[in-house]
Amino acid sequence: MLLLAQQMAFLFLQEAGGIAFDPISMWNQMGWLAKVVVIILFIMSAWSIGVMIDRLMAFNAARTQSRLFAPKVAGALRENKLDEAIKIADSYKKSHLAKVVVAGLQEFRAHQLSAEISGEEIEASRRALERAEAIVQAEMKRGVSALATIGSTGPFVGLFGTVVGIINAFKGISTEKSTGLGAVAGGISEALVTTAIGLFVAIPAVMMFNFFTNKLEAFNVEMGNSSTEMIDYFIKRSQKTSK
Repeated sequence: MLLLAQQMAFLFLQEAGGIAFDPISMWNQMGWLAKVVVIILFIMSAWSIGVMIDRLMAFNAARTQSRLFAPKVAGALRENKLDEAIKIADSYKKSHLAKVVVAGLQEFRAHQLSAEISGEEIEASRRALERAEAIVQAEMKRGVSALATIGSTGPFVGLFGTVVGIINAFKGISTEKSTGLGAVAGGISEALVTTAIGLFVAIPAVMMFNFFTNKLEAFNVEMGNSSTEMIDYFIKRSQKTSK
C-alpha cells in the first residue's frame, strides 16, 4: 500500500512538472471570487485571534484578582467592617467576585443605615446580587459567541471557495479541451487552499469557544456561591442587630 501511494505521488509530480508550492503564484492564479473568500477567512481569523487574546487576558485577570480578593474581604466581613470590605472590593476592578460582592454590600449597607433590617431588605440585597451577577456574566461572555459563529461558518466559507475552485477546474477543461493535470491544476489548488484555510480558521475557534465556555461555567458557579454566602451573612448580621 505504501509503495502504491509513493508511485501515485511520483506520477502526479511528474505530470505536474515538479511544480513546487508557491503561495504568491497561487494567489495570482486565483480568480477574484476565490480571493474574496480567502480575504474573508483571514478577517475571520484575525477577529477570532483578537477575541481569544482579549478573553484570555480578562479571564486570567479575573482569576488572579479574585484569589487575592476573597481572603481579604472574608477577613473584613468576619470583623463586621462593611466599609472596609467595600473598599477592598472597589480596589479589585477586574475580579468577577468583587463586582458581585460589592453590589450586595452597598445595598445592604444602605438599608442598614436607614432602619432595622427586615426580610424585604434582605430580598433587595439578593436582587442586587443577582443583577450584578447577570451584568458580570454578560461582560465575561463578550466576544465568545463570535468564536462559535466563526467556528461554525468558517468551514462553509471555505467550502464555498472549494466549489468556486472546482468550477474553475471544469472551466479549464472546457477551455483547453484537455483533461490533463495542467488544465485543472489552478482550480484544484483554489479548492484545496480555501478548504484548508477554512479549517485552519474554524478549528482553533471551536476549541477556544469550548475552553471559554467551561471557564464561564466555573465563574458562574463561583459568583453563585459568593452570592449565597453573602445572603447568609446578611441574614446572620440582621439577626444579631435585631437582638
